[in-house]
Amino acid sequence: MTVTDMQESSDNEYNEYDTDATPSWAEHQHHSVEELDNVESLRRKIKYYFMNPCEKYHARGRKPWKLLLQIVKIAIITIQLMSFGLSNQMVVTFKEENLMTFRHLFLKDYAHRGMETYAIYTRKDVYDHIDYVIEQYELLHNITTGNHEYEKIGAAYTPLSLCQEYYRNGTIYPGNETFEIDAQVQTDCVEVYPKKNLSQWEVLPKYELHFKRMLSVRITFVLKAINLQTVRHRELPDCYDFTVIITFDNQVHSGRITVDLENDVDINECRDWKVTGAAAKSIFLTVLFDCLIIITCITSLTLCTRSVISGILLQSEYSIYCRDHCSKKVPLSDKLEFVNGWYILIIASDTLTIIGSILKMEIQTKVLTSYDVCSIFLGTGTMFVWIGALRYMGYFRKYNILILTLRAAFPNVIRFLCCAGIIYLSYCFCGWIVLGPYHEKFRTLNTVSECLFSLINGDDMFPTFMNMKHKSSLVWVFSRVYLYTFVSLFIYMILSLFITIITDTYDTIKQQQQSETPTSELHKFLSLCKDLPNSGVYRLNETSSFLDCCLNRCRRHQDRLTSEA
Repeated sequence: MTVTDMQESSDNEYNEYDTDATPSWAEHQHHSVEELDNVESLRRKIKYYFMNPCEKYHARGRKPWKLLLQIVKIAIITIQLMSFGLSNQMVVTFKEENLMTFRHLFLKDYAHRGMETYAIYTRKDVYDHIDYVIEQYELLHNITTGNHEYEKIGAAYTPLSLCQEYYRNGTIYPGNETFEIDAQVQTDCVEVYPKKNLSQWEVLPKYELHFKRMLSVRITFVLKAINLQTVRHRELPDCYDFTVIITFDNQVHSGRITVDLENDVDINECRDWKVTGAAAKSIFLTVLFDCLIIITCITSLTLCTRSVISGILLQSEYSIYCRDHCSKKVPLSDKLEFVNGWYILIIASDTLTIIGSILKMEIQTKVLTSYDVCSIFLGTGTMFVWIGALRYMGYFRKYNILILTLRAAFPNVIRFLCCAGIIYLSYCFCGWIVLGPYHEKFRTLNTVSECLFSLINGDDMFPTFMNMKHKSSLVWVFSRVYLYTFVSLFIYMILSLFITIITDTYDTIKQQQQSETPTSELHKFLSLCKDLPNSGVYRLNETSSFLDCCLNRCRRHQDRLTSEA
């Protein structure tokens, strides 16, 4: 072998080695570049997800349809609520005024005394009041100024029912301090039909009231009326059934029988009607408007749900990246960044508004009469949709600090309220058991809580001190210590600490905004992306995205086969 042959052989070996080495280095470089591209792509996707609608428009040229939809939704939902509120107001006014009318018609010597209880104290007064109710019921057509009428079932009127509840048997002798009682409760009832002109002595000749064993006497009857005030607002009047219940309560057996009148209302569609001189408001247009709101809310619900799902998918992708490339677990606070609470609020608002709109449509078509349930759904949905508007205010730097402060302070506030709530409950139980017999505001746990909450806000403070009865000097002194310590503890200490928590959080958020330093691992990850929204790197070629995806997969598959070979 010559020197030339040796050189050629050496060159061939070198070329063969160089040929084998070049694909390995290119493959490594290709994978490194691809990995960097994937990281940058993930960083841009996450940054795009957290952009506001204006930045997203500059980044990809997409119109802020979700923002426009929310603005339109706020407007039409508010119009719907105001329309329903005016209609509901007429219903509530008619109910309340009829209740006051019934009290003046059927309660003897009734005068509106505000919170004062209506009560009677003698047997003669009890019989006189029962007789008065029966007489007024008989003379209803002659005395009422409203359009009230007795209820009819077929051709017969429904009767007035007079029922007495009392212990079945018993003998009571307070003078001898002896008694014998059967705790079983017995009910006796008589019925009085209208337009028969019966007096007390004809109705109650054999109907004796057992005062010593009597628990209550209840008078029940049904009256019908039509709410004509809706005609002025071009709405068809509804027909009302008022179940009037008059109760003579003697459960305490103290010699004081309290008298109360309440009514249950049932709203129905009138069987036959005719309105002249005014054009009735088209129910079709109102129902069509409610359908438009339902469609708008379903669209908003779909878009927000899609955004929530996109956030969850991005969260999963970011978690996989941190696990595979950084060998660390994503903290819970960073995971919650991907779950947009505003979208959850809007989803809840849309759900409540859809249910409320369906109920409103059924009320307008007289299928249902549940105004209270409908008002709860519509009112809560409208409240949520207006609160959701704060999300778009948060895109402005100066307005965003309020939202950030509330979100950051929320965990500490909850912990603080749990501790303060324990102290508050201890005062509630103590005040109820000690001051309850001597102060009206401490008779029940509910009134105790309301009274103490008013004291925290500096409301009704002097009457709370003054209304304490002086029957027991020991309890009176205890009440002073109790009230002074509660006011001092909650107003001067607990409320001050509560304000301090909010203030410290506000200062912390303000300093973070001024320093503009990343506060979490997610923010540090996103801070490496310096691409502006209008740089063009966020734009997607939607016409060829599917083709590019297929080509990229084929190229990666070919590279994998080459590396294996």
